[in-house]
Amino acid sequence: MARPRTISDEVVVDASPELLYTLISDPVHMARWSPENTGARTVRPGPAEAGDRFVGTNRRGGFSWVTESVVTAAEPGARFAFRVQGWGVRTPSLRVANASWEYRFEPVDGGTKVTETWTDDRPWPDAVANVADRVLTRGSTFADFQRRNIRTTLDRLKSDVESAPSP
Repeated sequence: MARPRTISDEVVVDASPELLYTLISDPVHMARWSPENTGARTVRPGPAEAGDRFVGTNRRGGFSWVTESVVTAAEPGARFAFRVQGWGVRTPSLRVANASWEYRFEPVDGGTKVTETWTDDRPWPDAVANVADRVLTRGSTFADFQRRNIRTTLDRLKSDVESAPSP
């Protein structure tokens, strides 16, 4: 069976596309919302630009790892995307296609629709990926696992932004 390679979900947040873009395009903020990301190191503070690289720290259960990502799109108020292309336990020394992430921001009644999309970039055969996924996620495919992670991230983003005092 072919594995799903792209998973998306969305949420409407009572905030402007510009504010949401500014928050999400600065990778150090992701740890506030993601169930796995625990932080990021960037080349400079603030929103990342196309071509910038950043190192993310992650944890799932008792296992920690780091990734290196490159920003592939940085369109203020509209779209932010990056590709994970390095992985390791202490440093992202293994160069490997992993995943791409994209965030789109669309003004709607009640705020901004934020769409988060994960794409599986692993060049593995589906049979290998399906076995590895069940080991790495403790029983599910990465598509199902990421579907839950995306939902959690978007719900936490909405709660965080909407509960913050207005400037």
